Amino acid sequence: MSCCLRCRVSGRVQGVWFRDSTRRQAERLGLRGSARNLADGSVEVVACGEEAALQALRDWLWQGPRDARVTAVQCEPLSPAEVPAGFTIG
Repeated sequence: MSCCLRCRVSGRVQGVWFRDSTRRQAERLGLRGSARNLADGSVEVVACGEEAALQALRDWLWQGPRDARVTAVQCEPLSPAEVPAGFTIG
């Protein structure tokens, strides 16, 4: 069963390769979606795929790449129609 999430990741997550690292992690997990910087300094991650893979990505978002310092990860369900094919970085 395919599920979709929109997560906002806060902390030191811009300028530390967070979006590209998220793309690589999502692709390893077989997820589709996107990652983009938001004006408030957070990163929005949209992902769609198997529930176990989404949980693995959520767990990874709390860590991120080496130089990231994540302080919060807030996720909400999302309609699959809103999620692009593949994984894009915006």
